[in-house]
Amino acid sequence: MGIDEIVVLIGHRGFEITKVFGDGRHLGVRLRYVEQRQMLGIAHAVGCLERHIDRPFLLFLGDIFFEAKDLSPMFELFREQGGGAVLACKEEDDPEAIRRNFSVALDERGYVRRVVEKPRYAKNKLKGVGLYLFDLTMFDAIRRTPRSAMRDEYEITDAIQVLIDDGEPVRAANVITDDVNVTSPADVLGVNLRHLAELGLDRLIGEECRIHEDAKIEHSIIGSYVTIREPITIRNSVIFNESDVKTRHSIDHAVVTPLATVRCDPPLPEDEDDA
Repeated sequence: MGIDEIVVLIGHRGFEITKVFGDGRHLGVRLRYVEQRQMLGIAHAVGCLERHIDRPFLLFLGDIFFEAKDLSPMFELFREQGGGAVLACKEEDDPEAIRRNFSVALDERGYVRRVVEKPRYAKNKLKGVGLYLFDLTMFDAIRRTPRSAMRDEYEITDAIQVLIDDGEPVRAANVITDDVNVTSPADVLGVNLRHLAELGLDRLIGEECRIHEDAKIEHSIIGSYVTIREPITIRNSVIFNESDVKTRHSIDHAVVTPLATVRCDPPLPEDEDDA
């Protein structure tokens, strides 16, 4: 997409992110960091970026894993309407998934007329996914966005609604094929194992690993520079880079990092759970 300048908004323990990405030079981009000192919602977070941005910008929420074949329709719509905003969306058949995100309602011309954060009753299947293209008028809208009654935060959806009510053009681009809110270790595991299944593979193993010759790896992803010292079975799990696995017990449905092992056991069937 030709983007080579990226501003990363960080908060609590943000220095961990800066240690990993640095100035972005090794990735071929320029990275700058801005700290959000108070956790007051996404619209507040975006408002913290105002003095660092002087042109239209693409906003990604950092806890969304998504797949898209082509994002260029977002830019085409943005140029066609002369600014405003374009919201990346997905046709969603699961009402619960819409309730966890936000719904998008269109008018008869195809423009967005209403966005609703975490709707209890979704009236259509168009779901927002946390990827947006904004011009600078978004910052004006954020300054006039009140805190929400639901979470007492400055919601990005409320700011978008201010933009719509101001008469700015806002459209939706149905460009996302899959998305997951990554909010727990189980989400990290699920995203990785689903990717493994899509590749038609039973395992992926990174570079320069030292794995005991009798260890068994089943339906798992092993990062680079991993050591597995014992003849154990690892199944349905993800082992992060540079992990040193010393346990003599099998690992199943877990995320293993250099610092900790987090079990992500699947939920029991309802009949077992109720027993």
